[in-house]
Amino acid sequence: MSAIETAGQKKLVLISGRAHPELAERVAAELGAELVPTDARTFANGEIYARFDESVRGCDAFVIQSHTHPINEWLMEQLIMVDALKRASAKRITVVAPFYPYSRQDKKGRGREPISARLVADLFKAAGANRIMTIDLHAAQIQGFFDGPVDHLFAMPVLLDHFRRTLNRDDLTVVSPDMGRVRVADIWSDKLDAPLAIIHKRRDPMVANQVSVHEIVGDVKDRWCLLVDDMIDTGGTISKAAEALKAAGAKGVTIACTHAIFSGRAIEHLSADFIDQVVVTDTLPLTEDKQFDKLTVLSIAPLLAQAIHEVFEDGSVTSMFEGAA
Repeated sequence: MSAIETAGQKKLVLISGRAHPELAERVAAELGAELVPTDARTFANGEIYARFDESVRGCDAFVIQSHTHPINEWLMEQLIMVDALKRASAKRITVVAPFYPYSRQDKKGRGREPISARLVADLFKAAGANRIMTIDLHAAQIQGFFDGPVDHLFAMPVLLDHFRRTLNRDDLTVVSPDMGRVRVADIWSDKLDAPLAIIHKRRDPMVANQVSVHEIVGDVKDRWCLLVDDMIDTGGTISKAAEALKAAGAKGVTIACTHAIFSGRAIEHLSADFIDQVVVTDTLPLTEDKQFDKLTVLSIAPLLAQAIHEVFEDGSVTSMFEGAA
C-alpha cells in the first residue's frame, strides 16, 4: 500500500517527479511509506505525460521534485502532476520543491526584467497547489509570492550538526561570502560560538556569473574559515572568496551550502588548492561527474520527512526550528 492511513481514514500520498527519485525514496523510507506508482514519460516532441496508477481521491498529496537541469522540463512535470492530482480529486496538494526554481529572479534589478520567482508561484497556484514546501529560499520574500501556506525549511540544523562533530576547533571563523548573506552567517557564528567575517564583493550587472572580490571585513589570519552560502552554481563566486581568504592568511577554508547546482566549471573551481572541503545537502541530485574528493553530501530527507509529517498531522513546522541546532 503506497499510503499512510490514520484512524480517521486520512490518507497521505507521496509522489515523485523524475528529477531526483533517490531523494523521494529516502523521504518515503523515513516516513515508512511508499511512493505512488506513476506513469511519467516524455513524448518525442518534448511533451510530458503523467498518470497515477492508483486512486488519489481525498488524499493529502505531496509532490516531490528537485529543480535541476533541465529545470524547465522538471518544473513542467511537477505542474502537470499537480494538475493530474487536482483533476483526480485530491483533497490537498503540497508542492515539495527543495530548491525553489527561479529563486534568484525575485525582484527587478533593472527595467524591463521579469520577476520569475513570482511567475513560478502563480503557475503552482494555477495548477492546483494548496501549499508549497521548500528549503533555504534565496530570498525570504518569495514566501509572499504564493497565495497560500509556504513552509520555508532550513538546512542549517543538518549542516550545523555535521560541523559540530567534524569542525570543532578554537580557531574557527564563520565567513559571509557577500553582504546579502550576513544575517544568515551571523546566526551561524552565534550557533558555533565563532567570530564573523564578511567578504565585500562587487558584481558586474551586465556579466552573469562573474564577481570581483574586494576586501575582507574581520580577522581571518591564521584562522580556519567556514564560508556559508545557500547555493553554489558555477562556483566562481565562492572559489574567489576562498582564494581571497587564503591570500589574507587563512589557515584553511571549508565551504557549506544547501543547494549544490554545480553548473559549468563548478567542479574545477571547487577542486582548487585554496579550498579544503565542500559540504552540501542532497536537495539536488549529484551525478557521478559532479563528485570530487573534497565533497561531503548530507541527506536532507529526514528534515523533509519530518516537515511532511507535521503538515499531514496538522502539527507545527515552525516548532522544528525553534531552539533547534
